[in-house]
Amino acid sequence: MAKAVFYHAGCRVCVSAERMVVEYLDPAQVTTEIVHLGEQSARIGEAEASGVVSVPALVLDGQVYHINYGASLEDVKKG
Repeated sequence: MAKAVFYHAGCRVCVSAERMVVEYLDPAQVTTEIVHLGEQSARIGEAEASGVVSVPALVLDGQVYHINYGASLEDVKKG
């Protein structure tokens, strides 16, 4: 089964992207985890190590897909 992690910071762009992307992922084929970096700042390093440079972003089986520009991870760190 594929694994997806959707990273976001809770902004309007991120929440909209989360709803759209997660709705289209088939739960029978993809295990999806939602990570709100504004609430789980300890996971910013994990996101960076995965290649995420801005949110919202989806990491699917190790491949990063930057969906739209909501905020850079540098902005999230300042947050």
